[in-house]
Amino acid sequence: MERRNKQIGKTKDVGWQFGLRKTLPLSQESVWDFMFSEQGLKIWLGELEQDLEVKKHYKTKSGIDGLIRVLKPYSHIRMNWKKQNWDNLSTLQVRVMGDNRKATISFHQEKLLDNKQREEMKTYWNEKMTKIEKALIDGKTTTR
Repeated sequence: MERRNKQIGKTKDVGWQFGLRKTLPLSQESVWDFMFSEQGLKIWLGELEQDLEVKKHYKTKSGIDGLIRVLKPYSHIRMNWKKQNWDNLSTLQVRVMGDNRKATISFHQEKLLDNKQREEMKTYWNEKMTKIEKALIDGKTTTR
């Protein structure tokens, strides 16, 4: 079977997608707690106008909105996710996997319109991950 012109990020079923993972030398529990603290949420999701609840709509002050579909503490959140200037709705899943020695943060976004939107999100999530890592590592070094 020959693969021709396979485009990175293009799927058969969910349009364009992007995924990013980062492993840190921190416990899964501490990383999850940070990601869903006010400070952590502000970094990766934005300043919320209300609490996150399953089957409830959310909106950030910067105009990102959607619906929480799944929220399994210390595992993952799956949500519809839309930037203010977008016509389409994407699906975002954020996972925290690991143990008491290390944790991996994973962002996976699908149902993106095209490669341009995929590249936009690649830049966006890389910037967010850098900020998360800095906040977590700085927090770790200042508390020990």
